[in-house]
Amino acid sequence: MDPLEKSVIACPSMVLPFLFGFLFLLSGDFRAATAAECKGRWIYIRELPSRFNTDLLATCDDFPLLFELREQQEKNLRPFIANHGLGPRTHNRSRSWYRTDPLFMELVFHRRMLEYPCLVADPAAADAVFVPYYAAIAALPFLYSPDQWNSSALHGRDLTDWLRRDRPAIWSRRAGHDHFLAVAGAAWDFDNDPAQTPVWGTAFLGLPECYNLSALTLESRAWPLQEHAVPPPTSFHPATLGRFDAWLARARRSRRPALMLFAGGAATSSGRPNIASSIRAECELRRDLCDIVDCSRGACVHDPARFMRPMLRARFCLHPPGDTPTRRSTFDGILAGCIPVFFEEASAARQFGWHLPRRRYSEFSVLIPKEEVVFGGRRIADVLEAIPPGRVRRMRAAVLELAPAVMYRRHGSSAALRARKDAFDLAIEGVLRRIRRRVQAMEQGTNPLVLVGEDEEEQQQQQQQQPSDR
Repeated sequence: MDPLEKSVIACPSMVLPFLFGFLFLLSGDFRAATAAECKGRWIYIRELPSRFNTDLLATCDDFPLLFELREQQEKNLRPFIANHGLGPRTHNRSRSWYRTDPLFMELVFHRRMLEYPCLVADPAAADAVFVPYYAAIAALPFLYSPDQWNSSALHGRDLTDWLRRDRPAIWSRRAGHDHFLAVAGAAWDFDNDPAQTPVWGTAFLGLPECYNLSALTLESRAWPLQEHAVPPPTSFHPATLGRFDAWLARARRSRRPALMLFAGGAATSSGRPNIASSIRAECELRRDLCDIVDCSRGACVHDPARFMRPMLRARFCLHPPGDTPTRRSTFDGILAGCIPVFFEEASAARQFGWHLPRRRYSEFSVLIPKEEVVFGGRRIADVLEAIPPGRVRRMRAAVLELAPAVMYRRHGSSAALRARKDAFDLAIEGVLRRIRRRVQAMEQGTNPLVLVGEDEEEQQQQQQQQPSDR
């Protein structure tokens, strides 16, 4: 760890605000966008007090219950703040691979926003306003400190009070409908009713002011109102197009002797039938066809080599729902060219339409209803072996074609790599479309809090891309 990163961890409230400010001044080096190119894309970054973001980084190791529930060997998270949230490199010679913890996705977004090519200094000229609030880190005491569980309705109240009080014209201009932020967690962890005693989670998204915000979350609810799901950061963050293309070439030419792979923890001891246990049982019986990567006790969270090498050797990667519908390994597998196998639509098809177009799922993935496996006796291997080799090759090509959409490139990357849209770029494009719809609804006198279907947003996205495709 270099001296700068040590100083950030030791005293983030002093170092990071200066560093972010310095990078903001340098952000002009990253943009060559003209006013015409930025039309409808101008973003203003709210200048929050450090207590809402960088100060919080010093507290992330203060919650023993967090590490107990995670069951990880590491008992501290602060080392993973390194490289602006990407984490430490996997080894000294690594140039693209990091030990990334999804909890610091908000820090990754904050850093990348500073090189966004259409930043504007005047909030009145902005089409959208980014709020660099580290919501998931601010939630830690309400989730993992028992003495604060009954106070979880307070999460975010100080932020919303500040947004309305500090330069109130910024908020009141559009009642917050043009504000957005990143949240490194599942939306349902933040959607409690502020008036009710919580069982788990906080009421951040349930605050009246937050109804107007757009949130980029790691998972969305079945009927999302404020949020849209974006891919969690994987461990792959190249800085040049050459390194990115070299990885894709390796994934394309990789020999794949294993039919399928399951990377996950040990089967639960509840005794109740579930899809993860059924998958593990089938894999144990068919070791000639299925590889297992044991990720028990958090073994895979910060060790990408543990699962990426086996993913390169497998044709299909199995992604059953766990505590939540989506698995981070889905996106690791896409980068490895391992065709995803889902067992319910909520695992991806209903959430990530900005990054993985819903209309294309049959081209790059397999869906096997979990009920058919758990209760119907259907064998996963039989389904996958029945897919013709030619179709498997086409599916793998489609998977690797989507790889840029789930990859977060490193900040300060080369111009050639910045020309390819990554997960961050697609998230910003998507939230700008959503905000545009809300603002238009306000101007037309209709309710801006409308549910927007994935198919409708994809259709808009295609229409916007058509002129540039010709």
